[in-house]
Amino acid sequence: MEKETMSKKIEVHPGSGNVFADLGMPDADERLAKAEMAHEIIAAIGKRKLTQKAAATLLGLDQPKISALMRGRLEGFSTDRLFRLLNKLDRDIEIIIRPKARNRLHGVVRVSTT
Repeated sequence: MEKETMSKKIEVHPGSGNVFADLGMPDADERLAKAEMAHEIIAAIGKRKLTQKAAATLLGLDQPKISALMRGRLEGFSTDRLFRLLNKLDRDIEIIIRPKARNRLHGVVRVSTT
């Protein structure tokens, strides 16, 4: 008996480096920056081996807010608030403003970590 196989062509598009922009979400640059900052906060909490309760105490939040942050639910977190949390975790924040690249229509927001 001969096996019949079906093949479907799947169209693949290269990503832009910003999943939020690729999905057509509003404020994609800000969403990506907040996600990257949250990732750094979560990494710092993990490096210190803090429980959510201990992290909440250190950062001046309640445990449900830490839980939301760790699940990527960032609606209640402004970039300024994330900056303050990073500072409380002994992280420096450096903001560099420069002219946009000529090949882009608009300026972008990026978070760079070392």
